[in-house]
Parts: sequence; C-alpha cells; structure tokens
Amino acid sequence: MAKGLDIKDLGKFRLVGNVDAFRKRLVFQVTEINLQENDYFSRLYLYDGRKVRPFTSGKKDSNPRFSPDGKLIAFTSKRDRESKEAELYVIPTDGGEARLLAKFKYGIKNLRFTEDGKSIAVVTPIDVERRKDDVHIIKEIPFWFNGVGWVYGKRSVVYLVDIETGRKRGLTPKNLDVSQIRFHNGKLYFIAQEDRERKPMVSDLYVLEGRKAKRLTPGEWSVQDFIPLDDGTFILKANTRERGIPTNTHIYHYNPETAQLRKLTAELDRSAYNSLNCDVRGSQRAELVFRDGWVYYVATDGPRANLFRVNLEGKIERVIGGDRSVESFAIGDYIAFTAQDSVTPTELYVLRDGKEKKLTDFNGWIRDYKLSKPEHFKVKASDGVEIDAWIMKPVDFEPGKKYPAVLEIHGGPKTAYGYSFMHEFHVLTAKGFVVIFSNPRGSDGYGEDFADIREHYGERDYKDLMEVVDEAVKRFDFIDPERIGVTGGSYGGFMTNWIVGHTNRFKAAVTQRSISNWVSFFGTTDIGYFFAPDQVGGDPWSNTQTYWEKSPLKYAPNVKTPLLIIHSMEDYRCWLPEALQFYTALKYLGKTVELALFPGENHDLSRGGKPKHRVKRLELISGWMERWLKG
Repeated sequence: MAKGLDIKDLGKFRLVGNVDAFRKRLVFQVTEINLQENDYFSRLYLYDGRKVRPFTSGKKDSNPRFSPDGKLIAFTSKRDRESKEAELYVIPTDGGEARLLAKFKYGIKNLRFTEDGKSIAVVTPIDVERRKDDVHIIKEIPFWFNGVGWVYGKRSVVYLVDIETGRKRGLTPKNLDVSQIRFHNGKLYFIAQEDRERKPMVSDLYVLEGRKAKRLTPGEWSVQDFIPLDDGTFILKANTRERGIPTNTHIYHYNPETAQLRKLTAELDRSAYNSLNCDVRGSQRAELVFRDGWVYYVATDGPRANLFRVNLEGKIERVIGGDRSVESFAIGDYIAFTAQDSVTPTELYVLRDGKEKKLTDFNGWIRDYKLSKPEHFKVKASDGVEIDAWIMKPVDFEPGKKYPAVLEIHGGPKTAYGYSFMHEFHVLTAKGFVVIFSNPRGSDGYGEDFADIREHYGERDYKDLMEVVDEAVKRFDFIDPERIGVTGGSYGGFMTNWIVGHTNRFKAAVTQRSISNWVSFFGTTDIGYFFAPDQVGGDPWSNTQTYWEKSPLKYAPNVKTPLLIIHSMEDYRCWLPEALQFYTALKYLGKTVELALFPGENHDLSRGGKPKHRVKRLELISGWMERWLKG
C-alpha cells in the first residue's frame, strides 16, 4: 500500500538544475541531500543528444559552462576536503580527467569563457581592506549578509584565468561589486554596485575599457541581467524602482548613446523571474538568451512560472506553459529546461520541433508514494479582488471525517505559492492535516498593484488570509474550524506573529525566521536599512509611531495562541533578536511559548540548511501542530 511522504524522505530527493547547452549537448548539475553525512553532494551529468550519463565524480562539482567551441566544460568544485577555497576546473567534453586551474579564497560567484575560449572570467569576492587580527573594525553597511557572513571590506571582482597556465589577473576596479558578466566583440561587460551603502537597490551595467570601468546606465535602476547587441544597444532585465521593491522586473531595450529605455514586456505586468516557493529546488540558472530576434526569459504568472519570449517590437509569446515551475533553461539546437510541479520534483526536459520530452527520472521513486494534489479555489475578497488559494487533503482522507488544518503563509512578501513542489506540505498531509495556502495581497505574479502593500503591512494582506480561511471552512466541510494552526517564514513569520496578536482563532502557531520589531530589524539585518524604509515608510526617527504600530511585538499582551518560535542563529536577514525579544516578551507575560534555535544556520534553513537540521525543523513544526491540534 502506498504511503505518504515522511520527513526523512527528504534524503531521497535529487535536485536537478544549472543546465547549459552547446548544440545538441547538455550539461547539468544534480545535487543529493545526504542525511547520513549531513551534507549536500553534487556532480555533473552530460546529455549527448541520445542519452544522459554521469560526467564527473567529485562530491561538490557544480556550475558547469561550455566553452565557445564546446570542447571544454568549466565547473567549480571543492575536491580538496581540507581546503575552504573554491576550485575552478576544466574537463574535455568528450571525457578525460578534470584539471584544476585555480583556487579562490572566498568562493566563485559566476564564471564565463572569453570569446576565444582561451581564458575564463571568474567573479570572486576579495578583501579590499587587509584584516590584521580577529577584531572587526567596521566602517560601512551592510556589514554582513545572509548566507555569506561578514561582507564589510569585501567586493566581488573579475579575475581572468588562463586555461593553459592557470595564471590569473584582476580585471575590474576594487570599488565595484560585480555580479553578472558577459563578453561581446572582445569587450567585457558586467553588472556591478558602486555604492552599496547609499544606493543598496541600484546596480548598473558597465564596460571595461582598458583598466577603467565605464558606467552605461544612469545609476537609478537595478540591472539584473543583460545581452549586448551588435548595434551597440542592450537587452536589459532590470527593475526601474518606480514603486520601490514591489516594482516588477521587466525586459527592456536600452540605447546608452541616447539613454532611451524601452520596456519590451509592457503588455505583461509580471516579474521576469521565478518567484515560486519550493523547499527541494535545484540550482537555478535562467539567464537571458537572445536567439533569432527573440529574448527568452522566465516569468512568474500567477501561481506558475513559465518560459516566455519577447521580440524587439514587444510581442510576447509563452514558449513553455502549463501549471508548473520552469526552474532553469538553456538553448542550443533546442530548448533544454528543468521544471517541477506540485507533485513532481524537478527533472530535465527538452523542447524540440514543438515536442516536449522528459530526459531524466532522478525522482521517479516518488511514484511509489501517495501524494495529495493541491485543489485550487478562488476567494473573492471583501474588496472584490480575487485571491488564488489551494487546499491539500490528508493523504488517507475519509469522507465525512473532520480534520485539523494548517494555514501556510509564504515569505517575501513578493513571492508566491503555486505549482511547485513543497515537501513540507506533503509531510503535513501525510500526518493527517489539511494544508491551506494562498497568494494574498503583497504576492508576486499578479501585477504591481496587487503586490504593493508598502506602509500597509497587517492590513489588506491580513484580511485576505483570514478571508481565505473563512472560505476554506465554508467550502470544505471536512476542515474542523476549532483545530486550525498557522505557520510561515520570513514575511510569513512576521504575519504569523501579527496574526497571533490580532486574533485567537488559531489553536497553534509556528513562526519562523520572523520579524517582530521593525526598529531592531532596521538596524541589525543585512537589508533592514533599505527594506524597512521601503516597506514601512521613512525610518525609525521620522516615523517612530508607524514602526511600532506595525511591529508584532507591540501586540504581545494580546497573544493567547500557543506559539513555537524557530530561528537560525546566523540569520542575518531577520537576525536573532527578532526571535529573542518576542520570546522574552511572551514568556514575561506568561504566554505559552517555546523557542528553538538552530546553530550554524541562516535564513535559508528550510531549503538549504544542514540536512539533519532540516529534518529537525520539520519534526518541530509537525510535532507542535500535533500537540495542539490533535492532543
């Protein structure tokens, strides 16, 4: 008899991603979640147009790139287990031994071959200020970054590595923090930030002229990807920030000579990236591709992420659609892409001559399990706007029986739930819970008006969530209204904190990586100094009352719901004080509350933490819900 997914089945998932293409060949990365060794191991696979085969044998091989002639594949690894440095390798595409070219102290963020294939450009962080001892002398913000650690006094620069000799030399100025790179007609173009402190949301396009970098964009936008065209103009994936963070990222055509910027995707008010939530996701590579007059890109359209293309006249076509999440793609002689849906983890596919073919079955084991498929329903909010919502029945659902339910709230808030795989949801349904989830106001995928809740957190978004629960209880009579819990992380953690301070309808709550106090969030986190002013409005001095009014900590005396607080001790996105002060306040006030702290973990615990910690987190969440909703 088929069974539902268990927490420890996490170790069976294979995370497929980072696909690159050269003509008929594909190279991609497969990552294993190893519970025994409490680590992630990845290796590269090759598709030669006929079959898929393992290509490398290292335990940490990732980020593959074909050379311009297709004869070599560059990749990163950490084959020296004693070293903390990232290693750059090349290997012949037809097979052979991988050859170590260079090592980089702080890792490799990006890599790309030069047009002649003789060198590889690598983006890597360096120290621009020498550190003499273990005392942190900090002179700038941000001083740390989630998942990275200390970033003060560091900048990411481009090194050029000679493939024959391994000799490396720096290319870009140390005052610029580089992210994306491309070569065109013998020139290096790149995206970089110049002033992280005063313009933290601005990144520009540059060209390297000799030893100097020339800025090509006006210092006002967030440029995220680009393609140089032969006529001296550019395709940009950029966010022009008219509405702050809720502004959608679009595809533009840009002429640096005339400073003319033309939005190509104006007819589709959607973000040009994948913002769907998933906790078993492979590495995503979805860089822009320009082919035969069309720009290919991934966009979030409601609860789905699809592959689109747009031409220079602004005509948009959906290339790969369906109720699913396109994760990464590459184009050679055909389109290769990785994708997943609500009951199918990520695999590799190709689209050739209009026909789609699945190439891999790394997660075929899941067919032996009984999974609950999300059932979609629409909720007409009290202001007339329709909200997408879903329920997942317990795996062993019996008609006529009442079941406890858990409301799940996504982070962001500008992300979305939809047709992507959530192991956590399947774990809860296997344990006999109904799972309710939705995309309330603030979510991505529905246009800027829908996403823009700046200065109004805890208002329309809160109402949407409560009205989703109301409709779910009304529509699905198997939900026991007296046994509903709530959980969420990041913004979802903020909203969980907000909910327990504003209603007693939930019988259990688990808040994760949350915000409890906007003032402390502003001053202690990696993004607080610009995220809070954008989302709350002003700063703690000019808008003190609102910062406090919008802080869940203010409403701690109202809390009656038993609350479990889960937080990572190296979460620099929502730092530890957010959990500590909320826990202390509730404990001081005599509330039912417990605190679980995960050492060595950051904001990404649920999707990238140590495997054993991820298992423990799921045990804590499900255990808390069972204690208060089934006990």
